[in-house]
Amino acid sequence: MNNLSVKKLFAALMLILFTVSVCNAQTFERSPAPRQNKSIANKGPKKQKVVKVKGPKAAQKAQRKQAAKDRKLKNDYKKFVKNNQKRSIQIQTPEVQDRMKQNKKDIAARDKAKKKNNKSKTKRGAKKYK
Repeated sequence: MNNLSVKKLFAALMLILFTVSVCNAQTFERSPAPRQNKSIANKGPKKQKVVKVKGPKAAQKAQRKQAAKDRKLKNDYKKFVKNNQKRSIQIQTPEVQDRMKQNKKDIAARDKAKKKNNKSKTKRGAKKYK
């Protein structure tokens, strides 16, 4: 009997040892490589350098001249419109001039109120116009 209980005890111990060793074999430590890959992946795509293609100096000079010409034409047009508006007011009678000036003021006030109303609907504008 004594021999039989030792055999049972030995079998139980072997069963426990093999079970523990099998459990340990299934668990594994994670290598640091995935963490390194994760840190690299968070950096995003590399920005490519923007290459500027320079044309001939004569072409660059012509472009600058054209841009200056366009600016001058724009300014001349603005001056023409402003002078035309002044002239249209000057040729009117004094009563009409006063009415036109008042209309401009009313329009400006209406536009300001409309902008304020539109801005107050947004989150940032609501804070501004409480």
